[in-house]
Amino acid sequence: MTTVRATAPGRVNLIGEHTDYNGGLCLPIAIPLGTTATVTRRDDEAVHVTSDRAPEGSAWRQYVDGVVAELRTLGWAVPGLDIEVTSTLPLGGGLSSSAALECAVATAVAGLLGHELDSHLRRVLAEVARRAETLHVGAPTGGMDQLASMLGWPDHALLLDFADLERPGVTPVPCRPGAAGVVLLVTDTGVRHRLADGDGGYAQRRRECEAGDPRRWRHVRSENERVRAAAAAMEAGAWGRVGELMVASHVSLRDDFEVSCRELDLTVEAALAAGALGSRMTGGGFGGCTITVTHEGRVDAVRDGIDAAYEAAGLPRPVHHEVAPAEGARLT
Repeated sequence: MTTVRATAPGRVNLIGEHTDYNGGLCLPIAIPLGTTATVTRRDDEAVHVTSDRAPEGSAWRQYVDGVVAELRTLGWAVPGLDIEVTSTLPLGGGLSSSAALECAVATAVAGLLGHELDSHLRRVLAEVARRAETLHVGAPTGGMDQLASMLGWPDHALLLDFADLERPGVTPVPCRPGAAGVVLLVTDTGVRHRLADGDGGYAQRRRECEAGDPRRWRHVRSENERVRAAAAAMEAGAWGRVGELMVASHVSLRDDFEVSCRELDLTVEAALAAGALGSRMTGGGFGGCTITVTHEGRVDAVRDGIDAAYEAAGLPRPVHHEVAPAEGARLT
């Protein structure tokens, strides 16, 4: 086989932010938006990458090179490759476009080399992707994004427990918002971030946690409790309770962890004012997206309320996506 195509999803974290690298809990879902990598074997050792979303030579190439390097570190005989990348994910939008890219490339290369994509290999490739982002890009991610992209399961969220950082616990939790008459609405604020920014943002919060900052750890401890409660409520179909916990999570991220921004706060406030059950920022913060849970009958009002709030604030209109739990990385 000389050409293989693979698709890997982005993710939305329903609750449990900045907890993975602190040995805590989180509750993500894979989403229908994703990245596709088409890999073709070359006769030399070169790796050539093209993308429909980013210019040649831009920083995103480091993610691809990192995956190839880590696969070779495993002992895989990765040949030279032509890699074509396409994506429906917003870049830097807090939906793990980087993890989707890493996992799509890793899955495609695995398929090219004839490896069976079983549960064990999925976890191996998730770790390859995490190492690529941490060691080759300089973004010290905790592993949630890559696990969600590789292990995503339709109609389920993943309760991830990072108490053992070498082998996180993974427990599927039923997540069927449609059956309960609710919708998960992602709103992309349009504010972009880079997790590899070393002088502030994500990396700074990691350093503060490692140093034992009391406010940062107050968020982590309280967030872990919210994740436990949200998983139980979601499994019981108690989406109103899930919404309450999402709001409490956002307040903690805004006030104790200080990773929100004007646009994220505005989106959450407007969604709640329009009748949503709950809303919070999702992802590393400093921009990106929110995740909102609302009754099906209120979704248009919530979307319109957010748009009106942006217009009143003189901000460009955000982009909305309705999402539901989707399948993890796969050969296509």
